[in-house]
Amino acid sequence: MRIIRFSPGPDSGLGTDPLFGVLEDDATITIITGDPIYAGIQRTAAKVDLNKVRLLAPVIPRSKVVCIGKNYADHAAEMGGVVPDEPIIFLKPNTSVIGSMDTIVWPKMSDRVDHEVELAVVIGRLCKDVPIERVNDVIFGYTIANDVTARDLQKKDGQWTRAKSFDTFCPIGPWIDTDFIPGVQKITASVNGEIKQSAHLNDMIFKVPEIINFVTRVMTLLPGDIILTGTPAGIGPMVAGGTSTMTIEGLGELTNKVSRI
Repeated sequence: MRIIRFSPGPDSGLGTDPLFGVLEDDATITIITGDPIYAGIQRTAAKVDLNKVRLLAPVIPRSKVVCIGKNYADHAAEMGGVVPDEPIIFLKPNTSVIGSMDTIVWPKMSDRVDHEVELAVVIGRLCKDVPIERVNDVIFGYTIANDVTARDLQKKDGQWTRAKSFDTFCPIGPWIDTDFIPGVQKITASVNGEIKQSAHLNDMIFKVPEIINFVTRVMTLLPGDIILTGTPAGIGPMVAGGTSTMTIEGLGELTNKVSRI
């Protein structure tokens, strides 16, 4: 099931507030009531054409975005590091989240802003110390993310917070797929149509169950929290005025324009 959050538009007769829906096919959205993470999937009779709405980030985390660093061996190598023996955790603020087709804003204080395509896990319930065998109980679904990074500031600061925390630096979307099962699906990133990153999800060092088990031993996760599971090799600069597209087989495409302030 693909869960969409969207703005219906002024001529839809559906008001102006963001709505949630289920994408029934490639073109039809059935509107659901409330936030599905909290209220469940409650379909209404109302339907709307996908091509007549503006997609929004499918979830706005009320708490946090938890990220896993160096979770592909080839990426760890390109960053000059060894494969970690346990997941490396850092955070992005929830204010960095935007949706597909929204604009990534290149901050004035940075000269290099990079793409990092990642599988994102959306948490569906409050959880702590989740055993590996029960991880699926706390997952609402999966989506695509771009862990946008001001690479020069990351190098300058010697840590990651400023470089990854600017507004618009966490595009996610286009929807949440509640039936997706990570396996050997291909994951790619392209800049202006040229592929820059290409790998498979099973190349991850730590798989989703291990990640959630580890993270929840450190911190409590809340409904709507997002976990970014790491990026493969091939990170590099995006182009101001250009377009970046993150793709995961079976999850669709996350496309964003990039614009300097």
